[in-house]
Amino acid sequence: MKEIPIPYVRSNQTGIVIFLLIAIGLQLPWLIAVLFIIQIIGLLAGPKANAFILAARPFLTRFLPAAQTEAAELQRFNNSLGVGFLTLSLLSFAFGWSAAGYIFAGMMGAAALAAILGYCIGCTIYFQYKQFRARRVKRG
Repeated sequence: MKEIPIPYVRSNQTGIVIFLLIAIGLQLPWLIAVLFIIQIIGLLAGPKANAFILAARPFLTRFLPAAQTEAAELQRFNNSLGVGFLTLSLLSFAFGWSAAGYIFAGMMGAAALAAILGYCIGCTIYFQYKQFRARRVKRG
C-alpha cells in the first residue's frame, strides 16, 4: 500500500486552514476558488503536485526519515471530501448564497484544523464507510 509522510499531510492541512481563514476573514471567495484549484490538482495528480506540499517540501526533508505515514487511499478520500465541500462552497457563491458558501468553506476548514489537532473527521467517515461495505458483502 502506498503511504504519504504525515508532514506532507500536515502541510496540506495547514495550507487549507490558512487559505480559508484569510478567505473567510476578509470575505474573498476568489481565494476559495484558488484553494479549489490547488486541491483538485492534488486529487488528480497526487500529493507530489499539491502546491502546499511542494512549498513545504524543502523545509520537511530532514523530518521525513523518521516521520509516520498515512495511507494514500485515506488521504485521497479526505482530499475528495475537501474538494466536495469546496465545490459546494463555490456553487453557493455562484448562486449568490454567500453565507452558504462561507459555511461550506468553514466546514472544510474546521475539518482540516481538527485533523491538525489530532482528530480526522474524514478518517472516521472512511472507517464507517469501510465497515458498511464489509457488512454488505458479508450479507451477500
